[in-house]
Amino acid sequence: MGIIPIISLVIFTTALSSYLLLTSRGRFLLKSLVTKIKRQEWRFRYGKSNYLRSRFSRTITIAAIILVAVIAGNTVSAGVTGPSPISLKSVSVPEPDNLGDFVKDKTAAIKLGKTLFWDMQVGSDGKTSCASCHFHAGADNRSKNQIAPGLLRVNADGTENPDSVFNVGGLPNYQLKPGDFPFHKLSNPNDPTTVVSDRNDVSSSQGIFNTKFVDVTPGNAEDKVTTEPDPVFNVGGINVRRVEPRNTPTVINAAFNFRNFWDGRAQDIFNGVNPFGLRDPNAAVVKAINPIRVEFVKVSLKNSSLASQAVGPPLSSFESSADGRTFQEIGDKFGGNKFGRIDITPLSVGKGKKLPRKLAKKLLPLRPLGKQIVHPQDSVLGKDSRSPKPGLKDRTYEQMIQEAFKPEWWNSNRLIQVDSEGKRTIVKRPDRSLTTNEYTLLEYNFSLFFGLAVQLYESTLISYDTPYDRYLEGNTSALTAQQQRGKGLFEGKGLCIGCHTGVELTAASVINVAKEGRIKRAPFPPNSPEDTGFFNIGVRPPTDDPGLGGYDGLQSNGQRNPLSEARLAQLGKFKDLLGENPPTLTPPLNSSEPVFANGAFKAPGLRNVELTAPYFHNGGQGTLEQVIDFYNRGGDYGVLPPLNLSPVEKQELVAFLKGLTDDRVRFDKAPFDHPQLFIPNGHVGNTNYVVNDGTGKATDDTVEIPAVGRSGNSGTPNFLS
Repeated sequence: MGIIPIISLVIFTTALSSYLLLTSRGRFLLKSLVTKIKRQEWRFRYGKSNYLRSRFSRTITIAAIILVAVIAGNTVSAGVTGPSPISLKSVSVPEPDNLGDFVKDKTAAIKLGKTLFWDMQVGSDGKTSCASCHFHAGADNRSKNQIAPGLLRVNADGTENPDSVFNVGGLPNYQLKPGDFPFHKLSNPNDPTTVVSDRNDVSSSQGIFNTKFVDVTPGNAEDKVTTEPDPVFNVGGINVRRVEPRNTPTVINAAFNFRNFWDGRAQDIFNGVNPFGLRDPNAAVVKAINPIRVEFVKVSLKNSSLASQAVGPPLSSFESSADGRTFQEIGDKFGGNKFGRIDITPLSVGKGKKLPRKLAKKLLPLRPLGKQIVHPQDSVLGKDSRSPKPGLKDRTYEQMIQEAFKPEWWNSNRLIQVDSEGKRTIVKRPDRSLTTNEYTLLEYNFSLFFGLAVQLYESTLISYDTPYDRYLEGNTSALTAQQQRGKGLFEGKGLCIGCHTGVELTAASVINVAKEGRIKRAPFPPNSPEDTGFFNIGVRPPTDDPGLGGYDGLQSNGQRNPLSEARLAQLGKFKDLLGENPPTLTPPLNSSEPVFANGAFKAPGLRNVELTAPYFHNGGQGTLEQVIDFYNRGGDYGVLPPLNLSPVEKQELVAFLKGLTDDRVRFDKAPFDHPQLFIPNGHVGNTNYVVNDGTGKATDDTVEIPAVGRSGNSGTPNFLS
């Protein structure tokens, strides 16, 4: 090589190094590239930590970083279409472009959504609402009767193998203690080989008792049910409340997620009926062409994973509904409600779930929030408060729906008749037959109203006023010096930004999925495809809970449908079930190649993480310090690289994470204010003895969450504090 080429190479290398190291954009680009490439390399073979830590692989990583950096340096300007968002405040909340086809008055719909979200009358027991598991920073800080055994465990071949043994506490109704965490205990938190004990239990949220749905009594908050013996959740043969098989994520900022639930089953397209979007070909609502002519129609609202998510829990026999009837729109495809069956996890809507129109029959005659006081200064509902009496004044759910939604979805004098086989017929007048159920248009479309109203309410729960956001806006004193050093670790040595990217702090955001594509290839051999925003970080073995590697419970062409969109593409089902062509991958997708899905879960956003313990999908880490220890040692199952953080660096990272807290959330200030709520906090007694309420169920130990107005309160205690 001559002197001129050498000089040119030196100049080019120096310029590139200066750009990458001395400019903010260059440093961000380099950190992002290092993070993404290392993360993909370290993940591409689960459990092969020795190989992945080899000197050869590190050399390849460095070479790849330089190569990709050079390529990116030549193309970065071409990919920039405008200024990057300054803070979360600058990011628009995703919304369906056809919302106006359904919603008449958005303000009225938000009011309806907040009412439905907090109303305890929604549950079969007349006590359980959406808010029962999302009342503290959008999550749940209860600590008694909050343990579920490994109900989602499967065998290596994917067949169900539920574990019903309680390892933490020994039995249900256990009062958690700080010493119980982490569930995977080590004698040296920096060394993953020093295992002292390992427990596959989940710290989550108590929901409903195991009861069988009989019917609703219009105007009565409690459904007619019969108590069924619960083989798992009982103390001395007396049923206690069931506990969800995954930890409760916060609903705050969930509006930015492309898909919702830990396993992504709540689709970005809302079908008006259930969480499954276009995956369910039978989901339909009814539209009035005019008051005397109605027809069944399929609806599709994009950017609506919140609505898809919202219609699941109110019908779940673990969360808030007695076991009852299947969705007629889905038919009987789900099979039994067996513990641990992945294609019908209690997070989904399967057999043994109450119809939304039955829920409508119960709620419509009831006073909204009829068991709860609404603060006169509530930012949404204050003008309708009856304080000191409970409920809203001069309001019924029927009126609230009519004010919020266009009349073609509720205004008709026709009835929809559903017989015992699920056949639906439009009739002019009731036939009073005991073998059929008949619904008004408003009742039949209740799932449509419920999903969209709750979505619009949750879309107001945006936490953008954190010290971190103020720092991004130019206030350099918003973060302390320690937090700023933690921010540097978060974006660099800590590798956090690889999964918690963008101002939303999650790779699962609508914006990031649009940028990266719904599926993509890992950058290292074998370049396996993966769903954008979903990662296996080695919290538990994939057989404990397959997560994204599970199924949605539906079938097409005789095959189960994977939750993983990469696997749908392999099966040729991507367009049919997701509504668009799959991204073009290079090389083209091979139908038999491995996919990163088993044990993968959606990366959560991190704002207010200080307030939302316990952590991860299994709730197995009790403090942020334990979370940082987990990442520092490379996870518990050989998937991540060790970070080699010093004790000081660990504390800097924790300090930065605490800089992601919005004080409006901490102190329940608007828009995070709320009505009064009564929540079951375990049962009177302990793991050996509970009090029978006379029906075979344990007596609840109830806690009041007082109503709070727009000005907030002094805050509530965090988990186990």
